[in-house]
Amino acid sequence: MSDSNFVDYVKICCRSGNGGRGSMHLHRDKKTAMGGPDGGDGGRGGHIILRGNSNIWTLLHLKYRKHVLGKDGQNGSSGNSSGSQGEDDILEVPLGTVAKDAETGEILFEITEHDQTKILVEGGRGGLGNAHFKTSTRQTPRFAQPGESGKEEWKILELKILADVGLVGFPNAGKSTLLSVVSAAKPEIADYPFTTLVPNLGIVAYRDFKSFVMADIPGIIEDAHKGKGIGHRFLRHIERNSVLLFMVPCDTKDIIKEYDILLNELKMFNPELIDKPRMLAITKVDMMDEGMIEEMKKQLPDIQTVFISAVTSKGIQELKDVLWSMMNER
Repeated sequence: MSDSNFVDYVKICCRSGNGGRGSMHLHRDKKTAMGGPDGGDGGRGGHIILRGNSNIWTLLHLKYRKHVLGKDGQNGSSGNSSGSQGEDDILEVPLGTVAKDAETGEILFEITEHDQTKILVEGGRGGLGNAHFKTSTRQTPRFAQPGESGKEEWKILELKILADVGLVGFPNAGKSTLLSVVSAAKPEIADYPFTTLVPNLGIVAYRDFKSFVMADIPGIIEDAHKGKGIGHRFLRHIERNSVLLFMVPCDTKDIIKEYDILLNELKMFNPELIDKPRMLAITKVDMMDEGMIEEMKKQLPDIQTVFISAVTSKGIQELKDVLWSMMNER
């Protein structure tokens, strides 16, 4: 949505600072008429740096900042004085941010810890002063190095949200409703597909004042791995979840088929997702009696399953217990 505060993708032009030039200077004072070289080095140009910040959850603050500029380094001077370094431009980003080269798509690095810093674009090196070029046969070099130019490159920043549990399911599987019941999150809930267009995070309270983070990933559709709908934007958030909770409504015609489609979408997007711990929740079971639930158990895939109803809270505590156990095992 254009008015959403959740931004998980930005493309920015980064230009690091130029290095300062080295000084070409020969020492002179009232006592020295023909001194040796004493030109200082130029300072390096400012870097463009990413720094992790656990208090930020989105890339919104970078959405309209298309150009990021590092400051130039200062020139060297006499007396072997080096120029000061150019000021770095430090961009605060949420944990789970992936930096990519915009031209090649190559992943450069990920920011996963608070206060972790990584150089996105290096500043130009400062030039050497003429004092570095003095030799036994060249006592007074009258030249110095120019500073190295900074780099101008387009970079892509993508956010993969960090959560303990990721909710996986087709639109209207009840993911947003579950999140609203087990946490203080208030996602938009309606009876039409794709109500959720951005991931929502909620902190789930558990026993003895423990808690874990649950992420409501927007509904997956068949062929999402090919980019259908906004498939890639949905699926990449699942990569950073510790446990995957598959959710299928009890009124689904073929539960095994729907589960297999969801599992296949993850596999086709990233085969490593299949190795994550996962369980299945059959939702909206307030519409079923115990006999119907027992009969349905015979038709379920071979995976640990919990029957839940967010409306009546049936099975919610059992669901939390199983998820907590799976997280601790991992």
